[in-house]
Amino acid sequence: MVSRILVKRFGGSRVSSKPQAPTLVLLHGLLGDRQDWDEVIADLEGVNCLALDLPGHGENHQIRVASFKAFHRWLCDTLIYRGVSRYCLLGYSLGGRLALYHASRQPPGLEALWLESAHPGLPASERSARIAHDERWATRFEQEPLETVLADWYQQAVFADLTEGQRGRQIQRRLANRGPAIASMLRSTSLGHQPSRWSWLENTTLPVSYFSGQRDAKFHTLASHLAMMAPHLRHITLEGGHNLHAEQPEMIAQQFNAWYRTLG
Repeated sequence: MVSRILVKRFGGSRVSSKPQAPTLVLLHGLLGDRQDWDEVIADLEGVNCLALDLPGHGENHQIRVASFKAFHRWLCDTLIYRGVSRYCLLGYSLGGRLALYHASRQPPGLEALWLESAHPGLPASERSARIAHDERWATRFEQEPLETVLADWYQQAVFADLTEGQRGRQIQRRLANRGPAIASMLRSTSLGHQPSRWSWLENTTLPVSYFSGQRDAKFHTLASHLAMMAPHLRHITLEGGHNLHAEQPEMIAQQFNAWYRTLG
């Protein structure tokens, strides 16, 4: 059953004057919550937005999904419950991987996919090692004080561009999470369990855009390679690191405002 505590982030000028325009559905990353998108939403012009807490996060911390397929069903049910029939999807990191899987299932009503720092999937030879890697983190989230685990989590290479001040603020913000809930989501949606969607991205006719940060070496390189494989994919490079919607919310919103204006 879909949680009744999902929050629809409309408000003021962010409610579209064009009821025929698709809703922008936003999915945060691991350890985040729907409020991660507040600064992006604040700069949107007349766009209906639905920012969701992922299962295991925020007000949906009691919800569990066992797989990518289970998340897809959860999201479909959630959109029906919220009355969303036409939408485009923006996902960051884990949220982007989940959005990509959802889009690849060709759900009715999806009109565009936007990814931020999201991996399309590992080759089969690398999956078991990634599952083991994520299991180690999941065990720590279950067994150790959250602050201790987060201090190490944000030392990973993907967060190397953070200053000590930024890293400290990020840790404080993520202390509201529940370790066992994060562990469950990490196990279920490990990159090692994710079906590869490289080929789907190469062949889909769905409009797809990908945000990458110039300082995020891993995902900027990945996105550049993906853009060469899938010439129709729009690769948008911004100054910043892995977490662009926090570093460049105005630029992210600008891209969506321009896209929505093309809808008439």
